[in-house]
Amino acid sequence: MQKNQDFTKVMQDMAASFPFDAKAFQDTFKTSAVLGERMTKVALEAADKSNEISSKWAKDTLTKVGVLAKVKDEPTDYTKALTDFASAAAETAAENMAAFAEVAKKAQMETVELMLAAGKDFSEDATAAVKKAQAEVTSAAKKAAASVK
Repeated sequence: MQKNQDFTKVMQDMAASFPFDAKAFQDTFKTSAVLGERMTKVALEAADKSNEISSKWAKDTLTKVGVLAKVKDEPTDYTKALTDFASAAAETAAENMAAFAEVAKKAQMETVELMLAAGKDFSEDATAAVKKAQAEVTSAAKKAAASVK
């Protein structure tokens, strides 16, 4: 009867022969965590500012509805009040949409800056890891060649 070969030892030996730089892995993880923290900060600032705009818009609208709902002396006053309300609502909407656009623009610019910086950081980390691995492989190859002679 044929016995199955146990590849556990083979896999362990193979993994041990590959150089693995834990520091490079940690540096990459830290760079990634810093990027995540900064991106979260940008998102939270944008959400906070958007919430402020929405809240102010709602308060302003409620105030204007209160004025609109007041009893008028003449029927034409109701028409004027409704026209004024509609005009003010349209103006406020335009102002608030512009404010939302500014928040989005700022968040977009900060995100692009972060991504460019992160790309540079990741590139530097990868270059350092590759150089170190290359040096280790070269050293191991030289040792192996010396032991063969």
